Amino acid sequence: MRIRFASLLLAGLAIAVVGASVGDSYGQSPTLVARSRHAGDAAATSAAKTKPAAKKATSAPPVQPDKLTRPEFTAADEAAAEVPGFAGVRFWADSTADFERALPKPAGPWLILSTGGAEGAYGAGFLNGWSAAGTRPQFAAITGVSTGALMATYVFAGPQYDDELHRGYTEITASDIFEIGATPESLTDAWPLQKLIEKRVTPEMLSAIAAEYAKGRRLFVVTTNLDAGRPMVWNMGAIAAKGGDAALKLFRQVLLASASIEGLFQPVLITVEANGRQFQEMHADGGATGPLFFAPVPYLLPSSTLRLPATDIYVIVNGKMSDEFYMPSRNTSAILGRAISIALAAGGRLQLALASFAAKRAGIPFNLTYVGDNFEQVGRGLFDPKYMSALYDYGFARGRSDSRFQNAPSPAQSPPGAGSPTASGGPKL
Repeated sequence: MRIRFASLLLAGLAIAVVGASVGDSYGQSPTLVARSRHAGDAAATSAAKTKPAAKKATSAPPVQPDKLTRPEFTAADEAAAEVPGFAGVRFWADSTADFERALPKPAGPWLILSTGGAEGAYGAGFLNGWSAAGTRPQFAAITGVSTGALMATYVFAGPQYDDELHRGYTEITASDIFEIGATPESLTDAWPLQKLIEKRVTPEMLSAIAAEYAKGRRLFVVTTNLDAGRPMVWNMGAIAAKGGDAALKLFRQVLLASASIEGLFQPVLITVEANGRQFQEMHADGGATGPLFFAPVPYLLPSSTLRLPATDIYVIVNGKMSDEFYMPSRNTSAILGRAISIALAAGGRLQLALASFAAKRAGIPFNLTYVGDNFEQVGRGLFDPKYMSALYDYGFARGRSDSRFQNAPSPAQSPPGAGSPTASGGPKL
């Protein structure tokens, strides 16, 4: 499985270092260069917003940024923590009891959307193609991680948001996602992504999501709670149902957190309260704990008697499933990026294998789609609109075709039929 968001992380590390070197207070000239699977990733340095370069220090020592702090809290505080005014809108992803309390009523088809970053253009195209075919069901539950969380919001709100989903993955560039220049918490500044989410997630969209939640449907978004080291699931419909400015703010915060890659973008601090005091939790990309979310692990174990609560399961993997030969350069960022890519691929394969086996055991149809090997276009830089538009069109054609899905492939092999007209493609983190 190839996860292109690892490429984004790899390139992001490189361009952040290059950007920071302009104002290197020690007068050094770092030569850290990362090779990316996207041709021309260096072009992203001009495409993304860039902070002004600082003047080189002459005699005074470099000024260190103020140390960022938070009120300290304990594991006991964390266990009891709730967002003020929003009790019950979230649960730990490994909590079976909380998961069961949040399930949709009645049961129906589930849609599972993976991580993928710019590769989300495939999933957006696929979903809109499926909608154009007139056969896309109304899902009882939709789960999304990172870019999957962003597109899940559009799909859950209804087909009236299909055009916005299209624009969201074909009209953005790197400058809409991040600004080159380190912050005390990250290698780049993700304020453009924050502003983009604020622009796209409107009070009208929040009302549409609340209306669907009232019908018994569920929208689950995953973040990683960095304090607890555990994935957290947010019941986004329950947040929307609260209404008002506070609900809109929290909804946007969760989406931003789910897509904030640890180390590359700043984490999102969410204010909570417990034991008579308030403090801030640190949340970041949900993909850190897995590119997909089906259910708590006990549901997926081969020996489990628990049944996945769905009539059908549809999975969109935002990336290619086939292995890829790739020689990393002999530098830290390239080697680290390659290692992260391998780890994400292994985690994704395991999740798919367990979920498909659990579905088969319960007699639930399991349908999978991903980017086929016959999609060979190469992007020129991060979030290249031409590349993303081509990937969207590729996904749209797949989603509109009668052979849009296939059964889950073996996790140890390339997908059967990859590159053929019957293989389905998918977006990446």
